[in-house]
Amino acid sequence: MPTLSRILDRASNLSSSQRDWLHQLTGDWQIIADIAFSDLVLYVVDGHQMTVAAQARPSTATTVHQSDFVGGHPQKWFEERLFHAYTTGEQVFFTDDAEALDLRLVPVRHEDGVVGVMAMVASQRGDRVPTQMLANYEAMASDLARMVERGQFPIDGSPSSYRHGTPRVSDGLIHVDAGGKALYASPNSVSHFRRLGVEEPIVGSVLAELVTGDFEGIQQVDEALPLVLMGRAAWMAEIERHDVVVMFRAVPLLNGTTREGAVILCRDISELRRQERELMSKDSTIREINHRVKNNLQTVSALLRMQSRRAISRKTRNALDTAQRRVSTIAVVHEKLSQTIDEVVDFDQVFVPVMRMVRDVAVTSNPVVTTFNGNFGRVSAEQATALGVVMNEIISNAIEHGLPDGGRLDIKAERDGQNLHIEVADDGVGMKKSKPGLGSQIVKTMVAGELHGRIDWHKRDGGGTIVILDLNIRGI
Repeated sequence: MPTLSRILDRASNLSSSQRDWLHQLTGDWQIIADIAFSDLVLYVVDGHQMTVAAQARPSTATTVHQSDFVGGHPQKWFEERLFHAYTTGEQVFFTDDAEALDLRLVPVRHEDGVVGVMAMVASQRGDRVPTQMLANYEAMASDLARMVERGQFPIDGSPSSYRHGTPRVSDGLIHVDAGGKALYASPNSVSHFRRLGVEEPIVGSVLAELVTGDFEGIQQVDEALPLVLMGRAAWMAEIERHDVVVMFRAVPLLNGTTREGAVILCRDISELRRQERELMSKDSTIREINHRVKNNLQTVSALLRMQSRRAISRKTRNALDTAQRRVSTIAVVHEKLSQTIDEVVDFDQVFVPVMRMVRDVAVTSNPVVTTFNGNFGRVSAEQATALGVVMNEIISNAIEHGLPDGGRLDIKAERDGQNLHIEVADDGVGMKKSKPGLGSQIVKTMVAGELHGRIDWHKRDGGGTIVILDLNIRGI
């Protein structure tokens, strides 16, 4: 499958920084496609021919290219024009009357050289936008194309990754001059300002003056908002008034070192922020629940420990100790869950204290050396509890019954996607035929049920027992 990364890696004439630049361009060139009402196609030199490295379609107009042709090559007559733009470093304009297309070939410059050609392909049909809008859009599109030609777009210092809800051209667009005065405002952008309570005309006003100063009811304003509204910084900022939140993004329009204006994109993200706050509240509630569950389990564990110490019968004391250890294992899982907003845990962080706890409780006067290699990876909350109990039972059984005189216990875990392979091997007395106890029943039930796997016990070469688990860890 042809991808941008593979095609750029194949282009031996491109350096690492030039490849990164082309990745940045295609990551942010949708704004050009939408403002120019054009399909965009990126061509790079691959050997002695041009290759299509990426393409984008406008969301503001009907696409010209219905098919995907990334990885393909242009026709000979078109390739000659591409090479002309590539070698001269200047834009090439022409029309394809047969297809009713207007084409602009823009050399993509980075540092001191041309690294590719961006083709802007637009339909000649007159149904793109009303006439009164066209002049502003064409001016902005020409400015952005010139910036690509001079190596000024994408803009250095702009955010490398945008928050959920980043404005797009179709969400709302304002064209401002070098002083921050609005030259044009799309209907959607006017609506966003109206929701903020701005009744003054947008066109002809300085945007920063409309939403700063004595603007009552403002709950939150980014410090960068004036710079963004003036078009002086390639950044994003948002303002919240009453229950309305509007995000702005500025793309300065540069002519060499001179800033001639900016494109200001805006979007009403009130509903997105409300949903985020609800999720944060739910996450906090889940963490608090896990924290309280952990505390309650520790209390139960302490009560079991106290009851065990008061028990007269050794059999009763052993049963209470086993129950206390199982409860403590579940408490460890909930402790880790209370420290994260995800309903998943890094089980390696859970397993180490569980293994230490089991070893300390189960070992008597005879030393047992335990080792652990590999990793369990991230496990969902539901399966982490089951896996913790299963590992607790297997390790405690191996130490208490397989290594009564001490010895060595080796644990290995291998994770491959959703598949988790575990081996627990001891060099003890080996397997004995006996009636399965409660611990074995718990292990088999949890492995087959919550962990969707299988477990087998085998004699270990050289003596001892090895327990093998193959589990299916879902949803991570």
